[in-house]
Amino acid sequence: MGWTRKILRVDLSKGTCTSEPLNMEWAQQYLGQRGLATKYFVEEVDPKVDPLSPANKMIMATGPLTGTPASTGGRYSVITKGALTGAIACSNSGGYFGAELKFAGWDMVIFEGKSPKPVYLSIEDDKVELRDAAHLWGKTVWQTEEIIKKSHQDPQIRVSSIGRSGENGVLYACIVNDLHRAAGRSGVGTVMGSKNLKAVAVRGTKGAGAIKNPKAFMQAAATAKKVLADNAVTGQGLPTYGTQVLMNVINEMGALPTRNHRDVQFEDARKISAEAMHEKRPTDGKPHLVTNAACFGCTIACGRISKIDETHFSVVNKPQYWGASGGLEYEAAWALGAANGVGDLEALQYANLICNEDGFDPITFGATVAAAMELYDLGILTKEQIGLDAPFGSAQALVALAEMLVKGEGFGKDLALGSARLCAKYGKPELSMGVKKQEFPAYDSRGIQGMGLAYATSNRGACHLRGYTVASEVLGIPVKTDPLVTEGKADLVKAFQDATSVFDSAGVCVFTTFAWTLADLQPQLDAACEGEWTMEKLALLGERVWNMERMFNNAAGFTAKDDDLPPRLKTEPAKTGPAKGLVNGIDKMRPEYYKARGWSAEGVPSKETLARLGL
Repeated sequence: MGWTRKILRVDLSKGTCTSEPLNMEWAQQYLGQRGLATKYFVEEVDPKVDPLSPANKMIMATGPLTGTPASTGGRYSVITKGALTGAIACSNSGGYFGAELKFAGWDMVIFEGKSPKPVYLSIEDDKVELRDAAHLWGKTVWQTEEIIKKSHQDPQIRVSSIGRSGENGVLYACIVNDLHRAAGRSGVGTVMGSKNLKAVAVRGTKGAGAIKNPKAFMQAAATAKKVLADNAVTGQGLPTYGTQVLMNVINEMGALPTRNHRDVQFEDARKISAEAMHEKRPTDGKPHLVTNAACFGCTIACGRISKIDETHFSVVNKPQYWGASGGLEYEAAWALGAANGVGDLEALQYANLICNEDGFDPITFGATVAAAMELYDLGILTKEQIGLDAPFGSAQALVALAEMLVKGEGFGKDLALGSARLCAKYGKPELSMGVKKQEFPAYDSRGIQGMGLAYATSNRGACHLRGYTVASEVLGIPVKTDPLVTEGKADLVKAFQDATSVFDSAGVCVFTTFAWTLADLQPQLDAACEGEWTMEKLALLGERVWNMERMFNNAAGFTAKDDDLPPRLKTEPAKTGPAKGLVNGIDKMRPEYYKARGWSAEGVPSKETLARLGL
């Protein structure tokens, strides 16, 4: 079947938990996870709702391949209206939590209302209850997971929780599972905190549900795993170096945003790269990287487990950070590093640990620090206002600001707003580098033109995981396109966005798309799920999900004006590298994209498009 056919509805206001059957008609149209949960969300929630009001809902959803032997089938997503953006939010996470939720017999959990006091949800197969979380409130993600495992006397229980940042209303708080995997962007953890929901603890013993054709499925899954193993990126690059393999590559391309996008190349990129993580430190003769790690069912294993230098200023007298823990991914290393001009690998690792431990998005945090450092550089923010000197390149400032945010003290309250609100507060809104109030990830769109269009049109605000044209423009996957031109990028971005919608809805990791196309996913879905799952049906599904999200945002008040980039990327040419002299051509690409989508010049899906997609 692919589905357990059951959803759990939790009314936090009333304290009730009820089971209901999955809408199988919708499952045939929207598949699962991102697509299906978004369908439930848009049907039940007013697009104009305040993200932090009890009327906003939050859904944790698995896909039909979650918990199956399909490679990377450990994903789950959190769908809500984002606290940071006010747009549709869908944050995807790996680890083991998603598979466990499926094993407990649930396709998704819908949270509504707000609990009068802190609670956590305990799920043991069909036994579901809301429990008091007074003793967990104020605790970090790491402490919460440990306490829940001890109190349930079950080390195998899987926990997804918020840290103090989610409780305190940091607008980009995450939901963290398995200690260092996160539904990371758009402030989904902030929404969870606003509901007084501290954690979800799951133990499942039922298995992933029946598969339509087990023999055909195992064959399709095995074939697809071989494709991953034989691919240079998924079989070699990511297992060896993780996503950090990109640091030097993107820097050489002149597309590594540096010092709040003032520059496109970072002189210290090598010091914070994957290669540097492998090298032995002069202080203790040990490498930063301990090992790689995999999420449930993953044959790629791109995760990093690292150990910080115990003599580094950030952790002296802090033995709790001396053990091995979740290591730097490319986006976090960029946001905490190059974005701020900081080339101290240990400082980045420490700041990243703080993000994991307390549950806030390192991309938005790092980019907000970058904006603050530019405001400091311009003399708009002073040492007195911040509480310390914060020039670009200061590892000390980065570390102190991370600690300040966690405590919610002083300037930490300003950092909690994200860069859009921070820059607006100090009269320089143009210095926030993002779209729809969500900060850019680690690619400068003057050097990779297609990413500018992908950022501008992303339904969740600036994001690399909604249409990763870097695959084509940089790595030549599935075909090589020129990163410095705008021609053809509208169709490229649309194709990537639609395909990604399908992978996100299936319950597998988007990293498989370095090697897989829909043709590799289709046989697995067709063998697992009841009904016919053809290539045509999947292509239509991807487009349907994208347009559904777009319609929600339009109804929430977003217009074509929001599909734009900050002035810097349109008026300040890249100073160095292959993109020297270039700005991003978003104004040329956007009308071409709307046309390719079948939308009006104002970015509204036409009646014909909606009819074709069954919306």
